[in-house]
Amino acid sequence: MKKILITGANSYIGTSLENWLYKESDKYIVDTVDMRSDSWKEKDFSEFDVVFHVAGIVHVKSGSRMKDLHYKINRDLAIETAIKAKTEGVKQFIFMSSMSVYGDSSNKEVIDQNTLPTPSNFYGKSKLQAEEGIKPLEDNGYKVVILRPPMIYGKGCKGNYPKLAKAAQKLPIFPDIDNQRSMLHIDNFCEFVKLMIDYEESGVFFPQNAEYMKTSEMVKVIAKAHAKKVKLTKIFNPLLELMNLKIGLINKVFGNLVYEKSMSDYKINYRIWDLEESIKLTERKS
Repeated sequence: MKKILITGANSYIGTSLENWLYKESDKYIVDTVDMRSDSWKEKDFSEFDVVFHVAGIVHVKSGSRMKDLHYKINRDLAIETAIKAKTEGVKQFIFMSSMSVYGDSSNKEVIDQNTLPTPSNFYGKSKLQAEEGIKPLEDNGYKVVILRPPMIYGKGCKGNYPKLAKAAQKLPIFPDIDNQRSMLHIDNFCEFVKLMIDYEESGVFFPQNAEYMKTSEMVKVIAKAHAKKVKLTKIFNPLLELMNLKIGLINKVFGNLVYEKSMSDYKINYRIWDLEESIKLTERKS
């Protein structure tokens, strides 16, 4: 039986993993700790085999205060937590990084093992610098796992997915733009983390769904899950391409951002749901 500490109590990802592991309560004991005050420093890490560090700031806003906060939480707090875990005898540290270390969505080439990180905002830069501070801590008795997932979605998630889901239920037509995005359903992610723990892994990993997502097709599937129809049209494409020069949001929704598929494979299948099944599950009312 392994004892796991999740930093970031009540976070979407942390709570999801806790519930996922709870299904096998004969194999895992899970505890959480709130990182919003300094009380976590009094927590005894020595009783845990694994620390999964998910605490962090996600939403990027401009301003020097937000910049400082990103580096304080996403970088400094992560490194401090990793040092504490190693000092107190934890055997494995799993760090929740992000695909954002490669920059914003664009028409760049497919990201593969040779692609160098080029973060373009506070969030991506702070995550990459955290990785650079945590990796050197690894030794034979302390394994470090760096996770760089793409956008994670699922029931109760935040971010761009709920906005698209809302649009899918209200709009009769939607732009049909050819793009590709890597995505990861929360259950697929939790299963991947479980495998990292089971096989006592170390290294940098890039979990993603088996299929790439096309924004317009995803909107269509979401609408279908609510017994609605959305007509896809290319009539708006020239305008959206022009707007993208001034509005970065367009690029976030319709830009390309994918991992090369083979770099996300693992020796055990972690993809519980395919894309369509995962959307149905996410949109299910009960």
